[in-house]
Amino acid sequence: MKAIQFNLTIPRYALGLALSKLYYPVLWSGLSCTSMKDMPEPELPGPGWVKIRTRLAGICGTDTSTIGLKTSPYFSPFSESPFTMGHENVGDIVEVGAAAGEWAVGQRVVVNPFLWCATRGYAEADWCEPCQRGENNLCQHYAEGGLRPAIFMGSSRDTGGSWSAFYCAHKANVYAVPENVSDENALMVEPFACGLHAALMDFPADDETILILGAGTIGLVQLAALRALGSRARIWVSARYDFQAEAARKLGADEVLLGGDLYTEVAQRTGAKLYKPLIGKRVVVGGVDRTYECVGGDAALDDAMRLTRAGGTVMVVGMPGLVRGLDWTAIFSQELKVRAAIGYNHAEMLNGKAHRAFQLTLDLMAAEKVDLGGLVGRRYRLEEYKRALKEQGDKKNHPIVKAVFEFPNNHNIM
Repeated sequence: MKAIQFNLTIPRYALGLALSKLYYPVLWSGLSCTSMKDMPEPELPGPGWVKIRTRLAGICGTDTSTIGLKTSPYFSPFSESPFTMGHENVGDIVEVGAAAGEWAVGQRVVVNPFLWCATRGYAEADWCEPCQRGENNLCQHYAEGGLRPAIFMGSSRDTGGSWSAFYCAHKANVYAVPENVSDENALMVEPFACGLHAALMDFPADDETILILGAGTIGLVQLAALRALGSRARIWVSARYDFQAEAARKLGADEVLLGGDLYTEVAQRTGAKLYKPLIGKRVVVGGVDRTYECVGGDAALDDAMRLTRAGGTVMVVGMPGLVRGLDWTAIFSQELKVRAAIGYNHAEMLNGKAHRAFQLTLDLMAAEKVDLGGLVGRRYRLEEYKRALKEQGDKKNHPIVKAVFEFPNNHNIM
């Protein structure tokens, strides 16, 4: 089968860093770390696993950061290459291990990609403390147990990834897709669960004014999660492109801040005061009650700290790396509360009850309280991956929220 693989070696890494400054697509040309390979189908890592044939596979910002060699070396102990990429997924079970429970060939499913204690063969009594609490996104055994080091499917040599025709999943990570949930919505379960987790970690009061920085996939699912969970707060979304603004309005943004001076717009709406320091960005006195930083970039992180009022909350949802140009003075002088939200888990508290993020998301979709299928736009065959990566990174000329790889020949497997 064909698969998009990432193979990190020092020569490929160095060549990619050097040449990408001159010609960015070299990063997926085969000269750097990312290329298409002919691979055998993955084998079940154990009897408690299933094999899945891909229907749709999403292209995520985490994927493009990996390809762009922009991820932090912090994660390097928790991965071994080469590995097949892709963690956003929906597909059909084609093989069931002897100890995989009641899963059956032909079921349409989505997979939670985190490779936590249960997937690594630990008995429940031996799970790490976070996994015992249901916080499997904070697993302490990502480099241990019965699998090679990896945090999630799509960075694992053992499971494969959704950027190929087949991948494997442990029974504890598999969720059945209800009949009335489309493939497109099912694909969006994984990113929506990120927004769900960030929202439920510290749910905002209805009288708050919220700023969501970024109207890419993560910013839009953050907005969708807040509204689906019943937030009546005033929510503003900053967007760069008209198509992002349109999507934000449809998902419930009160206002979209598009194309103007973000600092001035926030100050005018909140009554904040702007001051010009000797050098650097403007200083904001006042601002919004809460900011969700959904870009993960240096400038956006700095803006989030500056645009949030004294004593306010900043939620870091976009994955940051080695941050340059972040002035911590705003955090210190305004006594900001800064929290980070990575992924999702099995202990999402709603109405006094703990929920698994994926199941809660599927329930909301089945009840028609969440519909994100419209965000799935441009579709590509896997063989078109070079075009896909180039176009999804060029929002100015290609209005894409969520680009996907489509495997049309995989839909009818029975």
